[in-house]
Amino acid sequence: MVDFAAYHTVVLKIGSSLLVERGELRRAWLTRLCADVADLRESGAKVVLVSSGAVALGAQTLGLKRKGLRLEQKQACAAVGQSRLTRGYDDALAAFGLQSAQALLTLEDTEDRQRYVNARNTLDTLLGMGVVPIVNENDTVATDEIRYGDNDRLAARTAQMVGADLLVLLSDIDGLYTADPRGDAGAEHIAVVDDLTDRHLAMGTGADADGVGSGGMATKLLAARMATEAGCDMVIADGRADSPLQRLGAGARHTLFKAAEGDMSSRGRWIAGRLSLPGTLQIDGGAVDALGCGRSLLAVGVSAVDGAFAKGDLVRIVGPDGDEVARGLSRHDSDALAQLCGRGKDELDTPGDAVVVHRDNMVNR
Repeated sequence: MVDFAAYHTVVLKIGSSLLVERGELRRAWLTRLCADVADLRESGAKVVLVSSGAVALGAQTLGLKRKGLRLEQKQACAAVGQSRLTRGYDDALAAFGLQSAQALLTLEDTEDRQRYVNARNTLDTLLGMGVVPIVNENDTVATDEIRYGDNDRLAARTAQMVGADLLVLLSDIDGLYTADPRGDAGAEHIAVVDDLTDRHLAMGTGADADGVGSGGMATKLLAARMATEAGCDMVIADGRADSPLQRLGAGARHTLFKAAEGDMSSRGRWIAGRLSLPGTLQIDGGAVDALGCGRSLLAVGVSAVDGAFAKGDLVRIVGPDGDEVARGLSRHDSDALAQLCGRGKDELDTPGDAVVVHRDNMVNR
C-alpha cells in the first residue's frame, strides 16, 4: 500500500500507452485519474503531472502511422497533439475545480544551470498558487541528439527540480521483476528496493508492450536512480485500470524504490541528475579515499582523461576498477587537464590549477 498522506509533493508520470488508445484520449480513464489528483490536493499535497501522448495524438489527427516517422514528422505531430493533450487535461481537471498549466521542457532546459533554476522557479510559483503543472518534453523543437526521449527520466528530473518526496511512474506493468514477466514465467516481483544497485539496473528490459510508449523498464530504473539519489521515493505501478492512485492506496501491487539517505543540496541534485557527461576522469586509490572524505579532486590524483569537454562541463569520475565514484564540474577543459593530470601543486606554474573538481561542484555516487 502507498501511504500518500505521508508525502507533501507528488510527481505523477503518465505514459502514452495509458492515455492514448487508437489515437484518441481515454477520456473516462483521464477523468478518474484527475479525481485521484483532486483527492491528493484535498489532502494537502502538491501535484505535478508529467504526461506523454502529444506525438501519438498528433499522428492520429494528421493521419500518420506512429511507427517510422521522420524527426520533422514527429515534431509536427507533437505540435498538433500537444494542444489536444493540454485541452484534455484542462477539461478533466477543471471538472474538479483545479487549474492546470502547460510546461514544456527540453534536455537543455535542465542541463543548463540558469535555465534549470528558471524552470524550477516557475514550477514552484505555480505549485504555490495551487496550480497543477502538466510537464512534457518539448518534442516540437527537441532533436534526437538533444532530448530525453522518454518521460521517465524527465519525470525524475522534474521531481528533483521541485523537491518532490514521491515520484509515481504509471505504466503497463506493476513493478520491477527479476526478469521480463511477459516472456519468463519464473520472473519474481520485487516489492521494495531499499538500495538500488547495478544488479537491479541489469533487470531493465525493452519497450512498452504495445509500442506506443518510448520508455521501458531500463529508463524507469535510470529514473529511479535519479529520484532516489535526490531523496525522493519512487513507485512503479500498473496504471491501466481506472483510479490508479486510489488502487495504490488500497494495496495494488507495485514496486517501491526507497530514497537514499542524506540531504543533498539543490545544486547537488542538479549535478547528480544531469544526463550529458562528455568526459571521464580516472583517478587513483588515494584520490578515491580523499573524495570519500569529502575533499576536492586534485590533479595529482587523476591518472587518465577520456573524452573532449570544456571548462565547466560535467564529467564522470571513476576509480582504478572503472566504477563511478563521483561526478562533478571540471575546472579545466580536457586538453588542459591532460597536461595537468598526475602533477602535484609544487609542479604547477599556477598552484590554483591543482583543483580539478571542487567539492562544492561534486556529488559522490
